[in-house]
Amino acid sequence: MKNEYIKSGRINQKLETRNKILTSAQYFINKGLEFTLEDIAKKSGLSRATIYRYYSKVEILANEAGIDISTKSPEHIIENLKEKNIEEIILGIQKYYNTLAIEHEGAFRKYLCTVLASNPSEIKRGARRKRTLQLAFENTSINNKEKEKLVNLLTLLMGIEPLIVTKDVSGLNNIQSMEIMKWGVQLILKGYFESDKK
Repeated sequence: MKNEYIKSGRINQKLETRNKILTSAQYFINKGLEFTLEDIAKKSGLSRATIYRYYSKVEILANEAGIDISTKSPEHIIENLKEKNIEEIILGIQKYYNTLAIEHEGAFRKYLCTVLASNPSEIKRGARRKRTLQLAFENTSINNKEKEKLVNLLTLLMGIEPLIVTKDVSGLNNIQSMEIMKWGVQLILKGYFESDKK
């Protein structure tokens, strides 16, 4: 997905358009059918130019749509964690995204390969982890600058990218990977909240 396009202009409308494109692609995926960007344009009622503004290659769209079928929205993830304290919420978010990455590791790796092969200088992907963490910190007393730093730092310990590092570089299995990433988040939060008390 071309996030630089999403971030300019009417964000809600663009997210609705993106969701319409993904839903159209999922229609073909669920039926086991191959599709082109032209097929998506016809199914969604959008122009081919509009589709291209969001997805320049059908492979990127197909891979993202396939992953998106199994992924909860940031709002839904937060809703399930709302009764917990901030550390439990962050760890719950991390557990959700790390479990998702493990359960769909092959699809995520394929998606990353497709995106990286398309145009490495333009790489911007969906930002569900970031949005979920932003929602988690929304009603805290942490100042906005520090919230943004925490959100960006914590995203490094959840999802497919750190899973690849823990498995391919460090040689850990899935359970060890989950444990080491959880420990990392706990250290970050402990360090932050202890320094905040001083």
